[in-house]
Amino acid sequence: MTRVRFAPSPTGTLHVGSALSAFVNRNFGEWMLLRIDDTDAARNLPGGEEAIVDDLRWLGIDWDEGPVRQSERAARHLEAAQAAALPQRFEGIMLWRDDGSPTFHLASVVDDVDFGITHVIRGSDHRANEAVHAGIFRALGVEPPTVIHHGLVVGTDGKKLSKRVAGSTVASLRDDGYPAEAVRAYLEELGVPKHDVHLDLDRIRSLSVDVLAELDDAELALRVGLPVEAAPLMRGAHDLVEAKNLALSVLEPPAASSPQHPETLARFVELRSQLGDTLDKDDAKALLRELKAVGGNLKSLRLALTGAERGPELWAVLRALPRDEALRRALP
Repeated sequence: MTRVRFAPSPTGTLHVGSALSAFVNRNFGEWMLLRIDDTDAARNLPGGEEAIVDDLRWLGIDWDEGPVRQSERAARHLEAAQAAALPQRFEGIMLWRDDGSPTFHLASVVDDVDFGITHVIRGSDHRANEAVHAGIFRALGVEPPTVIHHGLVVGTDGKKLSKRVAGSTVASLRDDGYPAEAVRAYLEELGVPKHDVHLDLDRIRSLSVDVLAELDDAELALRVGLPVEAAPLMRGAHDLVEAKNLALSVLEPPAASSPQHPETLARFVELRSQLGDTLDKDDAKALLRELKAVGGNLKSLRLALTGAERGPELWAVLRALPRDEALRRALP
């Protein structure tokens, strides 16, 4: 069985590059351990582990065991080192601190041994650790696992991507309204890159458009927390934030203004009063056709209902607004 591990440090939301590692490991491994590498207490952030778990679950990446915290296995790490008669400094690398706490190097290798990890798949920034870790494995009497390094996700300048950069973390992509399916599709397209790759927000945005287009009205409305009748207003949005703003631009009452073409609004009120509380697409379009047939000014109707001269298709506006609200906005 192919056994892998994803081992982030609890420093907050996942970097996109770390999410790529998680995705690659999950796709490659038949069994995956979620290990929290928290041996460096100074770097750990309160809530960091929870943020990682939330990000993985949002992305739909699961694991078979864990989270296992290295800090809770310190006694086991030292026991293994003592049994193998390892010195505190091995090949120039400190294995445990003077206070007795294991460093990442010792903890990582002992955990890989204990959990039977067969393949270590990680970013190329860990390539420098490969040789010394192999030495620790052999000192413990175990052959090293197969190691695969993949390229990093970097900025447009080719340099390390800071978590402060827009779109560089899973949380920022989620907050910007990109659906999880779009981020997963992007990670899948990256595969296991041999070289560093530039973060491509335009590609994620394009994938987001495709995902939102495939959602039915009920699911789209659910994701933004609005009534299903508002779903047509959101069609064509690039992300969920934009989708919600498009809908709210109609659902939130416009500022009061002097009515234009009152005869059009009066006829609209007459027609709309005869129909149910909500309209389906066909009824909304039929109402507009009838209004247009008698010379109604649809631009003035849009302005009365939304306060704007442009926006979502007018039939979608009529579908989103309940009858009483539509009449209230149209009445002078």
